[in-house]
Amino acid sequence: MLTSSILLQAVAASFVPFAKLGAGFGAGLAAIGAGIGIGNIGKGALESIARQPEAIGDIRSNMIIAAALVEGVAFFAIVVCLLILFI
Repeated sequence: MLTSSILLQAVAASFVPFAKLGAGFGAGLAAIGAGIGIGNIGKGALESIARQPEAIGDIRSNMIIAAALVEGVAFFAIVVCLLILFI
């Protein structure tokens, strides 16, 4: 029983650097993905406004809601990665 506990601790300690590396990559990918997503939302909104200038209010409000949802998902992913990094 004691030897299995010691072996488990040794194995867990050896994978900690890989977990921290993965958390760093995950946080970076979440930030990049959010930037690309919000860029596409802005591009679509500008194209829509160019086609129908009278619908600027509806398009703008929908764009802001969609961007907030993308940002929320990215923030959640970054928090999860930081939890892996520090715990």
